[in-house]
Amino acid sequence: MNILAFDTCFDACSVCVARWSDGVVVDLASAVEHFQTGHAERLVPMIDEVMGRAGATFADLDRLAVTVGPGTFTGTRIGVAAARGLALATGAEVVGASSLAVMAQVAARDLGARSDEDMAVAVDARRGEVYVQLFGANERIASAPMLLPVEDAARLGGGGPLLVVGSGAAGVAAAAERIGRPVMARLAGLLPSAVALARMAADLAPAEGPLQPLYLRPPDAKPQDGKSIARAQR
Repeated sequence: MNILAFDTCFDACSVCVARWSDGVVVDLASAVEHFQTGHAERLVPMIDEVMGRAGATFADLDRLAVTVGPGTFTGTRIGVAAARGLALATGAEVVGASSLAVMAQVAARDLGARSDEDMAVAVDARRGEVYVQLFGANERIASAPMLLPVEDAARLGGGGPLLVVGSGAAGVAAAAERIGRPVMARLAGLLPSAVALARMAADLAPAEGPLQPLYLRPPDAKPQDGKSIARAQR
C-alpha cells in the first residue's frame, strides 16, 4: 500500500510518502516547513516535490491521509480540501486523523519510554482555552478532541498524575497546580507530523463519505451585520 500523508493544521506544512507492507511502514520521502500562513501556496508544490523524491506517481497511491483538525480554520480547510480533491482525481481511499492524535504519536517518539500516566495533548487556542485530547497507555485514545478552558483541561482523566504536551501544556499545568494535581508539561513546540500520520494511516478506517474538517470553534472572520452592498436598481 502506497500512502500520501499531509498536515496543514497549525504553524507548519508537512508531507510524507510511505509504503506499507507486511505490517511495516517505510518512509520513502518527506518534507516539513514551518510558517503561520502560506499553506495554500506551498502544500501542492510540496506534495509534488516529495512524490518526485519518492519516485512515486499519483497513479501509484492507494491511500491518502490528512489531519482533519482541530487547528486553524484556514489551515484545516486547506488540508481537507486537498485530500478530497486528490481522492477524486486518483481514486485513492481517504483516511483522516485528529491533529492531536498525530501529535500524541510524535510525543511518544520524542519522549521515549514513560510511565503509565495519562497523556494529554493541549494546544493553545487563546482566550484561556486549549484544544485538548486525552490518551492512555500506548497512546490509546481516551477522549474526543475538545475545546476547553485550561481549568477544565487540568481535570481531565481524574486527579492522578498527568503528562501534558503541546503549546498549551504550561497553561494546563499551572491550572493543575492550583488544584493540587501533579502535572508535568513537556514539548511546548510540538506539532503534527506527516511522517507520524503516514505510520498511523494503515490502521485508520477509510472515510465512508466526503471527509469533513473538525472545527471546534467557529471562524473569527464573520460578515459584518448591516454592511451588505445594496442591490443596483435597474
